[in-house]
Amino acid sequence: MAEKNIKSFKEFWPFYLGEHRLPSNRLFHYVGTTASLLLLIFLIATQQWLWLPLVLIVGYGPAWIGHFVIERNRPATFTYPLWSLMADYKMLFMAMTGQLKKEWPKYF
Repeated sequence: MAEKNIKSFKEFWPFYLGEHRLPSNRLFHYVGTTASLLLLIFLIATQQWLWLPLVLIVGYGPAWIGHFVIERNRPATFTYPLWSLMADYKMLFMAMTGQLKKEWPKYF
């Protein structure tokens, strides 16, 4: 799906799914999102504020590898950072609850 000027998260979601068609790319996202969330919780609990930027590296590192190496596309984070972050969590939640499989036929 070609990137366009997207004006809402509802419009963004199908674009985001289209950029994550390969299961191996999605796996990289799940690992990064889960690891960054766990690290964030740990850093807040231990009040290690200096290490907070590491959360971004742990989260986006695997996701960007998935895009550049596996999916061979440009991460949506570069154009839509907030919606991309929201969609990462939505995709992870839907995958964990078995809802993501039902989402694909709606758009593709």
